[in-house]
Amino acid sequence: MQQSEYKYFDWHQVAWRELWASAAGLPHALLLAGPDGIGKGAFAQALAARLLCENMTGHGACGACPSCRWFASGNHPDYRYVIPEAESEGENEPADGEKKKASRQIRIDQIRALEDIVFIGGHRNGARVIVVEPAEAMNISAANALLKILEEPPPSVYFILISHQWRRLLATIRSRCRVLTLSRPPLAEARQWLARKNDVQAAELLSLMGGAPLLALQESERGHGSALTGLVASLAEPGQDPLALAARWETHLQLKGEAGLPMESLVATVQKWVFDLAQQKLAGRGRFLDDKAATARQLVNKATATGLIRCYNDLVKMRALASHPLNPRLYLEDMAERYLRALRAERS
Repeated sequence: MQQSEYKYFDWHQVAWRELWASAAGLPHALLLAGPDGIGKGAFAQALAARLLCENMTGHGACGACPSCRWFASGNHPDYRYVIPEAESEGENEPADGEKKKASRQIRIDQIRALEDIVFIGGHRNGARVIVVEPAEAMNISAANALLKILEEPPPSVYFILISHQWRRLLATIRSRCRVLTLSRPPLAEARQWLARKNDVQAAELLSLMGGAPLLALQESERGHGSALTGLVASLAEPGQDPLALAARWETHLQLKGEAGLPMESLVATVQKWVFDLAQQKLAGRGRFLDDKAATARQLVNKATATGLIRCYNDLVKMRALASHPLNPRLYLEDMAERYLRALRAERS
């Protein structure tokens, strides 16, 4: 028998079985929670395909019925996939080139546009499925509009919310969803999966990406691998001069027509590194940089936990300005000075 091309990843097999085996049945609102880059989107797509399938099997959608064919073509009339405008950038661009900057939020008009599928009815007399990714991208107006739908969900309508930061969602939305937490794969399994993709650079980024294999593969395919490894090398051996360190960081930034990191990704990576240094200082272990543990221990010998935590908190504030710093070079120099100051903080 033909099977659907939409599959969840092997490391989520237990979660898939438990979801369908639940005596309570499938909820009308499911919140898939977990870190980015572990396959929550694939899980949601496999779930949507099975719900819409007219001949669903014990494992998933059949892949052969009219609903499965429509779903595979991206034209199923009883399915909606809601994402921020910025995520679908490139579609329907104005011909004059004066494109309005796409929003990174999910807005109320996108939620209101679901009313036809939610309240008018379906085309196949079966399930209707709506996937929202990431759910935390909804602004407050959109979240409240969704909440009104979730309060009295029509029969056979299923909402699948995907969230990388589920605690940012309204508590009232969370209370109306069954939360299914999907975990990272074991590191050995993640490395095996990347090995089958024949992407050596992605495997090198796995630890930096917090063990999220899809995120590591994505960064590698974007051409960010060399910039990220170079940035980590500069953090491991930063020297003493903040101006020189900032100049090294600048070489890894995304320039016109060249592969490199957006400023926000650069700041996020520095933030991860400082977080791991603080973890090393306080608990003797790290989360993102297990393969650099020896280097981290050397760096934290002269640092204090207070200095590292202060630097981390500074980076949190600086990250809010990363997408539009007034002067990128001064911004990097300020960040480099804060980082080096944290490393040479004297013991009290």
